Amino acid sequence: MRSVVLIGMMGAGKTVVAEALAGELAWSAVDTDHLVEQRAGMKVPQLFALKGEGEFREMESAVIASLLGELGPLVVSVGGGAVTRASNREVMRRLGTVVWLRADPATLLARVGSGEGRPLLGGSGVASAGARLKELAEQRRPLYEKLADLVIETDQLSPAEVAREIVRELALCKG
Repeated sequence: MRSVVLIGMMGAGKTVVAEALAGELAWSAVDTDHLVEQRAGMKVPQLFALKGEGEFREMESAVIASLLGELGPLVVSVGGGAVTRASNREVMRRLGTVVWLRADPATLLARVGSGEGRPLLGGSGVASAGARLKELAEQRRPLYEKLADLVIETDQLSPAEVAREIVRELALCKG
């Protein structure tokens, strides 16, 4: 069985859904942001502040590429902007089934609030965070659409419900 790669905007639920899905499938879950933090020895916001987005994206790409060498199927949660690099998109396709966790900008904003701890939102307040989320979502939408094998709407679902829907869709794909 190939791995499952979860893509989508910040606030779509990738990390929590990855844990729930890994539990459903009895697989391991990995979060690329957490792997970057381990390699960098600091949290993502600190990495952005000290080294910039470019350095973060380089480390993110290296982490994603390293997953090709992992044994066994994984549930992989990737950062929302990872899709902006063609090399990352190619690796994600090679890793397995790519699932876009899609949510409306209003849902994303409710989940991320003012954007505190989210470097691309800057913690500059809810109104500013909402505008930036909408802008990023529009920029990334074509990339998510083209890359995704499956699309799951997360607005009205709990992480456990999203995980069960992915399992159901994967079973349908196999059959």
